[in-house]
Amino acid sequence: MSLASKSTAALADAGALAQSISGFAPRPAQSRMAAAVATAMSSNEHLIAEAGTGTGKTYAYLVPALLSGQRVILSTGTRALQDQLFHRDLPRVREALGARLSTALLKGRSNYLCRYRLEQTIAEGRFTARYHLAELTRIRAWAGRSERGDISELDAIAEDSMLWPHVTSTAENCLGSDCPMYADCFVVRARQAAQEADVVIVNHHLLFADMALRQEGFGEILPGAHAFVLDEAHQLPELASQFFSVSVSGRQLSDLGRDALSECAGVAGALASVQAPAQMLEQRLREFRLAMDNLPGRAALSRLLANADAATALGPLVEALAELGRVLAANAERSPGFKACAERATESLRRLRQFADDAKPAGLNDDSRDDMAAVRWYELSGRGFVLSETPLDVATQLRAYREQSGAAWIFTSATLAVGGRFDHFAEQMGLTDPATVLEPSPFDFPHQALAYLPKGLPEPASRDFGQALIDVLLPVLEASAGRAFLLFTSHRALRQAAADLAGRTPFPLFVQGTLPRSALLDAFRQSGNGVLLGAASFWEGVDVAGEALTVVAIDKLPFAAPDDPVLEARLDALRRRGGNPFFDWQLPSAVIALKQGAGRLIRTHADRGVLVLCDTRLVSKPYGRVFIDSLPPFKRTRELSEVVAFLHAPSDASMPMQGEIQP
Repeated sequence: MSLASKSTAALADAGALAQSISGFAPRPAQSRMAAAVATAMSSNEHLIAEAGTGTGKTYAYLVPALLSGQRVILSTGTRALQDQLFHRDLPRVREALGARLSTALLKGRSNYLCRYRLEQTIAEGRFTARYHLAELTRIRAWAGRSERGDISELDAIAEDSMLWPHVTSTAENCLGSDCPMYADCFVVRARQAAQEADVVIVNHHLLFADMALRQEGFGEILPGAHAFVLDEAHQLPELASQFFSVSVSGRQLSDLGRDALSECAGVAGALASVQAPAQMLEQRLREFRLAMDNLPGRAALSRLLANADAATALGPLVEALAELGRVLAANAERSPGFKACAERATESLRRLRQFADDAKPAGLNDDSRDDMAAVRWYELSGRGFVLSETPLDVATQLRAYREQSGAAWIFTSATLAVGGRFDHFAEQMGLTDPATVLEPSPFDFPHQALAYLPKGLPEPASRDFGQALIDVLLPVLEASAGRAFLLFTSHRALRQAAADLAGRTPFPLFVQGTLPRSALLDAFRQSGNGVLLGAASFWEGVDVAGEALTVVAIDKLPFAAPDDPVLEARLDALRRRGGNPFFDWQLPSAVIALKQGAGRLIRTHADRGVLVLCDTRLVSKPYGRVFIDSLPPFKRTRELSEVVAFLHAPSDASMPMQGEIQP
């Protein structure tokens, strides 16, 4: 029996999963996707599979992965999804199938406690507040009994605690085999387990880290595999672009100076030589950041270098880093920590000098990347900065990695297609003629959901748009008794809407940035009538099922900001090749983003709700039809009365809609 046949049999009415997993129900779309995944695994093919919410795509790839008997790498978009796969979904399916396969969960090094840095932080005595000392005591006690050292195990300490960066490592500050606690290193243990396991669950960042190491000739993090399954694959093009960027930041340099000073505690007499250059580096960092105060927050690097104040302040920063590097090199043989700091200083100085003269590509680590078109840019934060170089095209690198692996590659997500086609995603990933599967969500959207485009809204670029948006949302929020998620295409629009809604609605507002993400979502769920306002990352990964969420409103079509330096360079390169930047890049990217946002509304077969689309370009521009056709088959209306009736109707009611959205 073929792997495809075995997989569909396991997912059938009387199959292994139905017999073993409570509440499991066969789904035709799930079986079809599982067969496609199995076929790709059996023939070492590439597969793109879009599976709408409710299809059950996790089981659709887990079943053939476990039945294949081969080594499989499963990669997800977030640590939360990794944990869900490893601790819930994978054990259920493995037990149901009776699969005798070893499994491993592997995260990036910053997710594991570093015993050496913990002891160094305690010895240094920098944290003197009572609650910090109590947290360090808890961490040390937990470290003594933990088998994996995964910091997510320690719920008693907030995930955004300022202690975690001091007791975990990065690729830069890890001492590797020179570490005195290397034999007990949690990262080493996790990587060894991954090397030996049949099924390994990683995330996309770690997958790209493995890719970079192989290309640079430094071995690998992940073991060779027969198949790679990449869930939440819509994130991959942007993540790949970010990962293969080369950067130097104010935080990196500040951490270098701080780590160098910390190392002095264990090396007699070192402080006398290290303290002054480390302090000078910190001063030059402050001066450089201050000199950039009048610059835009994000722009091409040429804009920074053309600014007299910033360009003038950059030179002394380079000199200060060079001086610290010389001192660290002189102390490199005195401790593994100084040796690591000296190497970091050398690499940071190389990058900073190349950014400063802006004469040639910086940090491209092998010959295959030297001629790659790239854009240099900077970004400012409250007290920091980042200087970056980003490749405009990563398709060649991704293709080479896949070819080198000799494995089957399966890419899946709820949002990969644009107008029913996968061309945009395939081109970004360097995929040539891959197999494809498009399985719509099985939810009954015509009865469960209503799409509403309010009448009378001005164009989104209008000065009056923000106020008009609030005016059309208020009656919808009243009809839904709150229970709404308002999505914005910019943080500025979010802040303005939050200010405008305050005092005009009786429902509690939960605004992104006021609490950690998980705490904010929990508070929203528990409120029962809240209004959640989010932007950027909140367009995906927010899963609120049931009556706590009955309205999702989107202010504008999510086109990327045209003045973004990376996008601007990418579109210019596309134009030079004879392409159409809008239709070849901007439009499909915005369609996928809109599908992600709209996907927050209906999460289960029992959900009902209204999607409010507030951008008149959906009907005033010809391309509006591409957005509408890419969304699930909602009933559509432009009449507020029909929205109110829908929200007030019993959950099993069916209503004819008269105000269809017609482009």
